[in-house]
Amino acid sequence: MQKRNLEIAVLSDLHLGTYGCRAQEAVNYLRSIQPKILILNGDIIDCWQFSKHYFPPNHMQVIKEIFSMLSRGTQVVYITGNHDEVLRRWSPLNMGNFSLTDKLLLEINGKKTWIFHGDVFDATTKGSAKLLAKLGGKGYDLLILLNNFINWWLVLAGREKMSFSKRVKNSVKKAVKWISNFEQTAAELAIEKNYDYVICGHIHQPQNKIIQNKAGKVTYLNSGDWIENLTALEFDKNEWKIYQYNAKEYAAQNFRPNTQEIPELNVISNEVTMFINSLNFPVNNNPRKKTG
Repeated sequence: MQKRNLEIAVLSDLHLGTYGCRAQEAVNYLRSIQPKILILNGDIIDCWQFSKHYFPPNHMQVIKEIFSMLSRGTQVVYITGNHDEVLRRWSPLNMGNFSLTDKLLLEINGKKTWIFHGDVFDATTKGSAKLLAKLGGKGYDLLILLNNFINWWLVLAGREKMSFSKRVKNSVKKAVKWISNFEQTAAELAIEKNYDYVICGHIHQPQNKIIQNKAGKVTYLNSGDWIENLTALEFDKNEWKIYQYNAKEYAAQNFRPNTQEIPELNVISNEVTMFINSLNFPVNNNPRKKTG
């Protein structure tokens, strides 16, 4: 498969280190693109559920693919999320083509694009509610494992796969309302700041739509996730699009995961205060040059 050249690719919510992570699909996708800027919009490594006993080779391969992009000149921006909040203690950080930050402001063809993970709007990731969120994350991981097992049998029987959690989200009114409120809050704040686009992750719900109120309008985008939806955002030819992973496109590719033994890892996570930082990267001419 020939690599697709892109201006910008945005991925979020890979949750590397969890059973639900679709790491091989993420590897396939990363190998198929060559973006000028790769934005990792939070929850890439799941430090909440991280265990040194579970980090398979294809999870490590995702990280290696990102480093490979760095070596080829791609500007990689890692925006922290709630599941990888431990990284916020080092934000902001710039090393060559790599930047670590908590939010990003791009100016693309005169349009302002505001990018952040989105957990700042979620009360369940703060204080005592955070413990319940972590426990819920483990339950979600088990649900994904059960879902994968059932889907394996469904494929053998020649039937379509199904997603338990997506059905629950779509059927529970409170979940639908929460997603709608999240999108509206992000959009209204972006309108207040006179931004043209706002891009989030966090809620695992890919989206591309215009939201407006009395003060104006903004294009709201969400990159989705790599557990259920397998989606990313791509900017090319002056347009944002949602990329939907299709396994058939990669069926002929022999993308074998790295099977080398991975050394044991220890990550100590603690709660840190969110630090807001802005970066500006012009896309048209030289994406490495920082402005403003």
